[in-house]
Amino acid sequence: MLKRRFLFGLSSLAFAVAVFGCATSDGGGGNWVTLLDGSMPKTMDNWYESGESANWRIVDGAVQADKGGKGTSYLVSKESYKDFQVRAEFWADTTTNSGVFIRIRDPKNINAKTGYEVNINDLSPNAGFGTGGIPNVGKADPNIKAGGKWNTYLITAKGSNLVIVLNGVQTLNVNDSTLPNGPIALQFGGGTSGPIKWRKVEIRPL
Repeated sequence: MLKRRFLFGLSSLAFAVAVFGCATSDGGGGNWVTLLDGSMPKTMDNWYESGESANWRIVDGAVQADKGGKGTSYLVSKESYKDFQVRAEFWADTTTNSGVFIRIRDPKNINAKTGYEVNINDLSPNAGFGTGGIPNVGKADPNIKAGGKWNTYLITAKGSNLVIVLNGVQTLNVNDSTLPNGPIALQFGGGTSGPIKWRKVEIRPL
């Protein structure tokens, strides 16, 4: 009888860990919602194209662009967001000019003044404002190069606080209240920019 109760207790404990452990594994806040997934061909439905024409498409499990006009092109989310975390897996060339724009004020005129641009640009001429930084807002420290490999951005926007983590390393923690909410966008720099690939983009409210 004691052995039977002991085994039952262990099985109950394992069940509780499995259920409640999974429920809290996202670290708090809401559940992650997938906005883009290159392995699922219909997930581009959460976005629309804006700016100069580019060849956004799904290739080998990633959404990518490597050709476009002279200007920039964007995939813009159909929904707007205020306080949230974005987790984005991306591959960039050493010459790629790209970024994740958040809290965009005017989706018809996207730039570093109308949205916070979490930059992907190892060759940025503005020291510190390249990959891992936000132009006009905060410089990356440390400077981490993203070219030639898969990377993961974790971007947190809560109130005026903006925190950028690249490949597990915090590159920026800054406060700026200029832009309170808006859609997000994925950029392809066009012109001489190298390719950009997005394997998965997820968001959750805070």
